[in-house]
Amino acid sequence: MAYDLANISMTALMRPALDAGTALTRLDERIARSPVGAGFLERQNFADACASLWIDGELVHLEDLVLHDATKDVRTPTHELTIARDVLRTRRRIAGQLPDWALSADGIRALRQTSEITSTSPGEAGAPSIIRPATLFDAEGEGYDGDDAGNLPGVDYAAIDAVLARSAAAIEHATRPGRATASGPQKDPMIYDLDWDEDARLDEWRGVLRQAEQLPAVLQAIVALDAWNELSVLQHAPWLGRLLCASILRQAGITAGAHLAAINLGLKTIPVDRRRHRDRETRLLAITQGFLAAAEIGMKEHDRLTLAKAMMDRKLEGRRTSSKLPELVELVMAKPLVSAGMVAKTLEVTPQAARRIVLELGLREMSGRGRFRAWGVV
Repeated sequence: MAYDLANISMTALMRPALDAGTALTRLDERIARSPVGAGFLERQNFADACASLWIDGELVHLEDLVLHDATKDVRTPTHELTIARDVLRTRRRIAGQLPDWALSADGIRALRQTSEITSTSPGEAGAPSIIRPATLFDAEGEGYDGDDAGNLPGVDYAAIDAVLARSAAAIEHATRPGRATASGPQKDPMIYDLDWDEDARLDEWRGVLRQAEQLPAVLQAIVALDAWNELSVLQHAPWLGRLLCASILRQAGITAGAHLAAINLGLKTIPVDRRRHRDRETRLLAITQGFLAAAEIGMKEHDRLTLAKAMMDRKLEGRRTSSKLPELVELVMAKPLVSAGMVAKTLEVTPQAARRIVLELGLREMSGRGRFRAWGVV
């Protein structure tokens, strides 16, 4: 299905797109000069990954994603949580590269290889590791890693690792981009549409990008995102298109200073009937408003973190030089949520001491549970 730019009227989009670009640039400049900029970016990555799953019709809790990323899972990871982890790591990978890398031929090829569940190559930086869900608890019911407890009696870990290795190999083959070939095993037709030519759809999408090269950067990103959705480029990774569109803004210099725009957070606030409207101009305007909403949400979150950091710094006045509170403040500002296990590992204290320090700092309990608790800034 062709995506024609000739019939798009840009008149109604010019002013909203200008406002969105200005707001995103202002946010980028503020983050670049902010003492809480690093913590803001890390929080934004987690929040944007959860919002991406929300847009695709799935629910992932922020605390579950934080704990899963820190390998502190309190339950078996779900399919949706694994996808959110892939979105999170892809965001970090794009942000860690040069602005023009993601949209290059090599960049798109690499991102396609890691755009589906557990498809990161072994040995690559950031590759997921096998997590054995130990169920060890301390006296107060708080979970912690059981790696130091030794092998449990009667458990054949070699057999378990062999099963996991075979499963990983099967998943890697199933998620390999491109159509099945006659020389290789056919993909399961219950999961994949065998007539879905991702390479052809991707070439068509890149053709849309070439047609939109003369447009302002924000309009390029808006058109590119709508074209990605309409062409349905990748069967099982619609979220990758939104990250590539954020890369367009970064490559053009709109957000090149400090961050990769969290457009999923803004699009989440737009009603789905507008984002998926049959009229293309309505969809384009909805995407534009989503970009503006992303900048506004970022500004409010940055102000909240700045105020929280100032309040916590007051509690550090008069403390001993050996106090662990300054390290805890840095950890809390870097992560949306922290658990007792995460605090204990970072500060090199016991889980009981970690909970005592958390209470001393006055953090807010965010999980609402008696065990596997998590805290964050108010």
